[in-house]
Amino acid sequence: MDELLTPVRTTYLRARNHDEPLLVEVPPTATTAGGSKLSKLESADDALFVLRSQPSYTALAGVLRFLTDEHASSTFNLHIPSPKSAAIVHVLVTEIAPNYWTLLKEGSVADGVNPCPSWSLDAQRLIQSLQSVAGVNAVVGHAKALVQESKSSKQHLKRPDLNLHLAIFLDLLAALLHGTDSIRRLWQSSACSLVDAASKKVQSQSLISLITSGKILSFSAEATEVIGREDAPDNARWLVDGVEYSKWIGRNIANWAKSQSGNDVELQVCFDFYQRSLSLGYAETLVIIMADELLLSQGTQRGLFSEVCLRQSQTSKKVIYILLEYLSRKFLNNLKLEGTTPNESVSAVAGVVGDVVRSDQGLTTQLVSWCCSPSGAGLGDAVGIRRAVVAVLAKSKETIISVLEKSLNQFGDQLYIKHTAIMQQEVHTQVLLLSAGYVARLSPVKLTMILRSGAYLSAISNRIASTHARARFFGMYVGEGLSALQDKNAKKLDFHMEEMDTEEAQWFKGLTKTSDNVGPAEPLLSQPVPTQPTTPNILQETTPKPKLKPRAKPRMPLSQPVPKAIIEEIDSSDDDDEEDDKFAAMDKGSDDEDSEDDATLVRRNKPKPPVYIRDLITFLRDSESYDKQELGVQTAPVLIRRKANYGTEVSAHAEELARLLVGLQNKFDIENFEDLRLQGMIALVVAQPKSMAPWFARTFFEGDYSLSQRTSVLVTLGLSAREIAGMEASEYKSKAEFPSKRLPEKIEQLYIEATSADGRQRTSQQQQQQLKTLPPNSLDKITQTLTSSFLGPLAAEAADANSGPDALKLQTFTARYKSKSKIKPRTRAIPNTTAAALSACFFSPLTAHFQFALRSSKPVVLNPAMLALYLQTLGIIVNAAGPSTLSLPQLTSELWDLLLRVRVHVLGDVGAMKGWLVALSVLLEVNEDNMRRLCEEQGRELVESREWVSGVFERTRGEDGGDENDVKMLAAGVLIKLGELIQNYQALLMGSLIGFN
Repeated sequence: MDELLTPVRTTYLRARNHDEPLLVEVPPTATTAGGSKLSKLESADDALFVLRSQPSYTALAGVLRFLTDEHASSTFNLHIPSPKSAAIVHVLVTEIAPNYWTLLKEGSVADGVNPCPSWSLDAQRLIQSLQSVAGVNAVVGHAKALVQESKSSKQHLKRPDLNLHLAIFLDLLAALLHGTDSIRRLWQSSACSLVDAASKKVQSQSLISLITSGKILSFSAEATEVIGREDAPDNARWLVDGVEYSKWIGRNIANWAKSQSGNDVELQVCFDFYQRSLSLGYAETLVIIMADELLLSQGTQRGLFSEVCLRQSQTSKKVIYILLEYLSRKFLNNLKLEGTTPNESVSAVAGVVGDVVRSDQGLTTQLVSWCCSPSGAGLGDAVGIRRAVVAVLAKSKETIISVLEKSLNQFGDQLYIKHTAIMQQEVHTQVLLLSAGYVARLSPVKLTMILRSGAYLSAISNRIASTHARARFFGMYVGEGLSALQDKNAKKLDFHMEEMDTEEAQWFKGLTKTSDNVGPAEPLLSQPVPTQPTTPNILQETTPKPKLKPRAKPRMPLSQPVPKAIIEEIDSSDDDDEEDDKFAAMDKGSDDEDSEDDATLVRRNKPKPPVYIRDLITFLRDSESYDKQELGVQTAPVLIRRKANYGTEVSAHAEELARLLVGLQNKFDIENFEDLRLQGMIALVVAQPKSMAPWFARTFFEGDYSLSQRTSVLVTLGLSAREIAGMEASEYKSKAEFPSKRLPEKIEQLYIEATSADGRQRTSQQQQQQLKTLPPNSLDKITQTLTSSFLGPLAAEAADANSGPDALKLQTFTARYKSKSKIKPRTRAIPNTTAAALSACFFSPLTAHFQFALRSSKPVVLNPAMLALYLQTLGIIVNAAGPSTLSLPQLTSELWDLLLRVRVHVLGDVGAMKGWLVALSVLLEVNEDNMRRLCEEQGRELVESREWVSGVFERTRGEDGGDENDVKMLAAGVLIKLGELIQNYQALLMGSLIGFN
């Protein structure tokens, strides 16, 4: 039987030494579910084994220390792609992070009793372990799976831990990406440790795609939507904001480029990051950050901007345009450049531009294109940026001569004169005069040849023959200005017109004498702001700070004891009764705040209403305070109007205040918020029309705003134009006057109560109705009024024609319409200053930027709703300017050309078509007293519009009422009006009709 039993295992026991102690301290070991123990981490398998076995806090800290230890990385590197590293990263994300991330941040051990003094190091080690392409991808991928699970379980019972886990992963992702050095660390951990060049390239492209493809932005937005904006982590909110995310990318690229100057490999990676980041949709924000960090900061090599941002010629043009616009807006637009003396700021900006170009032929060509292209030369910017760019180009004689020749050829082109916005022609005229002055100083012989060429003579002739007064004046400015450079007093060209002696004419002709130097850029540079990263690169043990001893309380000095007062009680009950009979008791005043039963609900620290513009800006900026936001929007309309003509308080902060009002969000559901915000913007435009109306027009096309915010911008321009013209007056205008102006008692009492000392508005329901402003669709109401005034007489005449001869009627429909309608006031002659302001500050910026926007890929103005409101706004501005406007021919020509250009975009949308017809009807009504001139100058447009509107009328049904019926009625009215014009001036229009198809 013994041979049947085979020993399986033989164990030899060592004899026990009885001298050994009974209790021995054993190092901590990791225990698995099955009971086996792991005493030391020696490989990645051991680390993965511990992570999968539900480790304690101490065991997890040991694993994280092993994964981030430099000595252990020689045998195993977690950031090198491999099946083992992928498994560890997966476990860290799916099992460790949901359970331990909050604990690591709070610094508590697993049992929650003893705090761990090195908790920050453990959290940093977890971040360092996941700070790679694989780690970030794992966090985003797992969190997106949770988002999809949350969306799919809406109809069923949702897991209660989904929102909690999503918040944890958002917080962890923000920690992985936080700092201005995080992208470089991600690249170094993912690509630098690889030996194969192909693998490095693959990892680099994966990281670039991860950061710049919008994947993180979209995931963060979805996760925040599931969690709720209120419950989302505060430090992860920048991941949802595209502007802040682009700023983070820009700062990371700039700091990486500054730290790796001269390293072509890493600079190429920086350029790849920058190039792909432009497709996120925030190119302007990215270029501005790069300019601030690499161009306008001291201690940096400004050539890095060209190496990182201008390597590719396809995108360099866009970058140059954005850079020049930013330099102008930041340094030059607020300067008053009067005279021809050199300016230090202009020279410094020229120095910055010169450092960017650096004699590069391709970049120089981009600058020449900026000066001469139909959409360039800094539309809407002051002349300072054009002076700076021309000064840089004047360093090369051949280049500045090329600018002059191209500008002159464009200046005299007939199609350019007729169809280009007058605001665009103005900036090109400035470039022409500036370049001519430099050519006269550098090569007088060349200027003489140019002035004797046929191109110059035809340019001046075409300008003088133009029907647009402003275009003719530009030709005269150029003719007299260039002649003064070449000819002497006897032969100098002089048109002998009063317009050539105005201040504007002298300023334009003086541009030929302007000479700016390309100076150093140091006056514009700012000191770099040191940033302290929250997650340091090198993990260091933190030493506890020594505790300070509490300061001893100061002893009171010894003094003589104060004698106690002697209190004597006197019975005065009888006297009190007599006094009570003499004086009536007064009721204690009540306060709304004291009416609360619970004393904890009474608030005594509410802010006071702002009385200065800088305080108003502070209130509007504080988006976390309900009281300040409410007081800010309620006080803005009155305060801006009150401060408009007193000092420079409004003008100095106008742009900043406008930017706050346009981007303000109704976060707290404030009553009448949109109306109050709109009235604040209207007050700002009325206070500073010359500067703020162009700013709002530019913001509508270029700003990063929603459709509702852009709608408020157009409504602001339309209503403020009518108020400046005297057609409407805001109720806040009377409230804005100082008490010395003797306000009406009712309004004055209303304002005093509205801005009482405790900052509350104690207005009754009736007072709130009085404070109510125009509704958001106020432009539609004005449009209906303009349409009625246009269609009313035509409808009465049509009724007379269809009801028989007038001789058989007791009263015609036309006479009945006139008797029922209000007496039409006499045509009010608007002062030339008001008409010029409406034309130059409201109308011209809107049309000029529209032509520029049409050249972009997806202009927001072509949205049907935006296009309808935009055309209505132009019509309202032209109506506000009135028939007595001196620039009415120019307004008519620009608006009619614009209408014919956008007619293909209004087809298919009833609202846009209605806006188009409203603008044309206003145009015809304003020119009612100048129909002959209209047929002479706009004959071809008139006939072409009639043919197109006829097709619209035939295709529109309109029997069922609604917007289609309005469109059909407007089309019929326009057809009747245009038909009358063609019939009355048929002989005059024969020249335009010849050759018309």
